[in-house]
Amino acid sequence: MYDVLIIGGGITGAAAAFQLSKYKLNIAVLERENDVAMGATKANSAILHAGYDPKPGTLMARLNVRGVELAKGLCQRLDVPYRSCGSFVLALSEEDRAKVEELYRRGVENGVPGLQLLTGEEARSLEPNLASETVCALHAPTAAICSPWEFCLALMETAVRNGAELHLNTAVTGLSPIGGAGAEGAGGASPSPTGQGGWTVHTDRGELQARFVVNAAGVEADAIHDMAAPHDFTITPSRGEYYLLDKSEGARVGRVIFQAPSKLGKGVLVAPTVHGNLIVGPNATPVKGNDTSTTGEGLRSVGDAARRSVPSVNLRESIRNFSGVRANTDRGDFILREAAPGFIDLAGICSPGLSAAPAIGEYAVELLGKAGLTLEEKTDFICERKRIRFKELSPVEKAALVEKEPSYGRVICRCETVTQGEILAALHGPIPPCSVDGVKRRVNAGMGRCQGGFCAPRVVELLSRELGLSPGEIPQDQSGSWLLKVETKGGHRDV
Repeated sequence: MYDVLIIGGGITGAAAAFQLSKYKLNIAVLERENDVAMGATKANSAILHAGYDPKPGTLMARLNVRGVELAKGLCQRLDVPYRSCGSFVLALSEEDRAKVEELYRRGVENGVPGLQLLTGEEARSLEPNLASETVCALHAPTAAICSPWEFCLALMETAVRNGAELHLNTAVTGLSPIGGAGAEGAGGASPSPTGQGGWTVHTDRGELQARFVVNAAGVEADAIHDMAAPHDFTITPSRGEYYLLDKSEGARVGRVIFQAPSKLGKGVLVAPTVHGNLIVGPNATPVKGNDTSTTGEGLRSVGDAARRSVPSVNLRESIRNFSGVRANTDRGDFILREAAPGFIDLAGICSPGLSAAPAIGEYAVELLGKAGLTLEEKTDFICERKRIRFKELSPVEKAALVEKEPSYGRVICRCETVTQGEILAALHGPIPPCSVDGVKRRVNAGMGRCQGGFCAPRVVELLSRELGLSPGEIPQDQSGSWLLKVETKGGHRDV
């Protein structure tokens, strides 16, 4: 019997697990994919929004500002790439000016520090590549960028190091209250609000029991909710398509550049990344389920919109296109509540979900405490994490490390200067990767201009050797995304 069982291993589930692991609790996280951060967490703009956009008084507004404040310290302690760069929202016409001024008023009401309204000339003096049509801009200096998948991984790794269990490749198929035939309001008894009953969680790998269940299932959150309580919200997935541009475009702008928002959302942005690239996107297209395909039409619309803000952006330097699916709902706010006794929804986590995630984790603990969970803090909670990034070391530090551990002297990914030692450390970490892209998310191998064209075979060899699997059993990313079908040549050299 777990004290708390969290469904979903994205940034929301990871943040909840991290916050709960500070207490003397028996925690488990269930994730249907073969790794954490496999949904919207790995396919978003990587922006920590300042907090001027959400409607004042909403959970989005409150938790966005708090989450960005928490994220800065967490990224520092957990060694997550982070950069405080600020953001602009551009008015590209007089009609847009009113929208930008409204965002300024919202931000002030939401408690966002340091907001400024700049003239077009002032904005272009700070960002020379902005469109000449810029009539004014909202400057939010507290906006930042991070590596979202590394943030999620760091939070979940820390939770695991503090005793939480992570069950990958485990899909939830049903929920039933212990001691009752069904959920409250759905034809049966309900578990005790004090946790004396609890829930049986049915999965494709067996049954688990927990006193409390937390629903952090992203685009599937409405389906998980409906297993425990009557239907009262619907996820309406929206796909956003992106360009990732080479480092040659990384200095095109130094801040996150938004356009005045429309009914479709915050619009197409142009922004630097913490790894030195430039990201452009997204659009907003309704889709069914988790459709992460990219389309020529969608990418053309993204490019056209981006050039309105930054006309000189060079999309010919694209090294990758991708898309992510946002878990929008019909509510217009985060859905954070006890939906049935002992069952907590953390649903509808669309933008600014990444920004708010650390605060959503705090809020989840608060909800569980009110629902009857006993919260006794640990005295030995671990809240630190360090990863060796070989290319960031000084020549003296590199030489000393290679002398101590020769595997750091062999470069596997030439584009990003990632060594064998870094990959081996990831493979023996708290949450080892099992795929080529799993390695990529942990150490950046394959993130460069050639997108793994040179290093992927070496990564497959290392995964095969360290995991005790044949090369044919190593997926590109999700389970079933096989790279190799049959052996065509006998033998392969050891790495």
